[in-house]
Amino acid sequence: MLYGVSEDTIVAISSPAGMGGVAVIRCSGKKAVSIVQRIFFNKKKLSFCWDKLESRKMYHGWIMEGDHIIDEVMVCMFKGPQSYTGEDVVEVYCHGSIYVQQKILQIIIDKGGRLANAGEFTIRAYLNGKMNLAEAEAIGDLIHSETESSHRLAIEEWRGGYKILIQELRLHLLNFTSLLELELDFSEEDVEFANRTQLKGLLEDTLQKLDALLNSFYVGNVIKTGIPVVILGEPNTGKSTLLNALLNDERAIVSDIPGTTRDLIEDKLVIKGVLFRIIDTAGIREAENEIEKIGIERAKQSIQKAMIVILLHDITQYEEDKVKEYVQMVDGINPSVSVVNVFNKVDKMKDIINIDIKDALYISAKERLNIHLLKERLFEIVMQKGYQPHQPMVSNVRHYNELKSARAYLSKVSSSLSSGITTELIAEDMRFAIYHLSNITGNITSEEVLANIFSNFCIGK
Repeated sequence: MLYGVSEDTIVAISSPAGMGGVAVIRCSGKKAVSIVQRIFFNKKKLSFCWDKLESRKMYHGWIMEGDHIIDEVMVCMFKGPQSYTGEDVVEVYCHGSIYVQQKILQIIIDKGGRLANAGEFTIRAYLNGKMNLAEAEAIGDLIHSETESSHRLAIEEWRGGYKILIQELRLHLLNFTSLLELELDFSEEDVEFANRTQLKGLLEDTLQKLDALLNSFYVGNVIKTGIPVVILGEPNTGKSTLLNALLNDERAIVSDIPGTTRDLIEDKLVIKGVLFRIIDTAGIREAENEIEKIGIERAKQSIQKAMIVILLHDITQYEEDKVKEYVQMVDGINPSVSVVNVFNKVDKMKDIINIDIKDALYISAKERLNIHLLKERLFEIVMQKGYQPHQPMVSNVRHYNELKSARAYLSKVSSSLSSGITTELIAEDMRFAIYHLSNITGNITSEEVLANIFSNFCIGK
């Protein structure tokens, strides 16, 4: 069976790896209670009367192996189905010694438990109806969230988010498909159970909602992984100094020698709860050697993956034609990228010259002048791209691909209705569309898909 899910009782360390104040060992399955019962004793080293122990209540005592005390612990029992997995679950809260954790884990395995696979607790929760597949995936995203925005996305998904909408769309499509298939059963009598006008209306509404979800993926996915921002410009314009100023740290080497940065330097920056991946690139110019040429080529490749490009110019060396040349170059590589023209080294100017470029920013990376304005601009661009806090957004690549496939089949149905294609072919395409939507909610999901999803979970979850 998938992941060995059967009658086995599984166990794992659910707290982070390494030494700490407290560690959590989780045990789930039919034997969970009986196994822990045999190793958990009260202060007088007597067995607890487990029939009288209350579910969801903490009990203090000792974990023992024979006559030897292993650790002083707290134990909490969660009787199924009112537990995370839907099975009997027992959690042991021990001291964070690596030896103690591994010793208790091994004792439980020796008494009949099995070490859990990655994500096996959560897959049992899914298979036991404690959550749908989308909610299970959201838990994985919640565990890996690094910022307020990615955490918020995961919480929205866990609470239902756009999956509620998908379930509603799936149900409407399923009802119409049932009527179409009923027509096939009475094909000789030439009757029409599915109103074609209503079906066209349903398709138009569904396609519109799917398009909105698909369009949200561009921002939703980068919110989860980090907004890629490339710092681009000629050598010695202060790109590395700007990176350090944004991070408020001496992350990159700063030098007056042109071409100091030969490779990409990347670091993370959080602005108002949104994660940005700031990438410092090699200066764009005619390369003087092979190494510099490779660095410049990588800089250009990074533009293709960027959402935002900071075009950094030395205001003391301002040339209007060069600025336009750089903007055109970026646009040629990635037309959808947002460009922010930033003029550096204003601390060296007595008077700011009048530059006719819309929304240009004037900074001194060295003196940290107006860096806050640049950060605000970066956040504003993300908002303009469609990010709205508390708004359901698609951030899962698998969901995006399933939605795209469902949309393709529904678009085919829409064309078929206009072309007079047979009911049998229309019903077939409707079934495929429903299948792809069902793969998101978990109504229909292959073991291969489940194995791929839960293999990305940590052991103990």
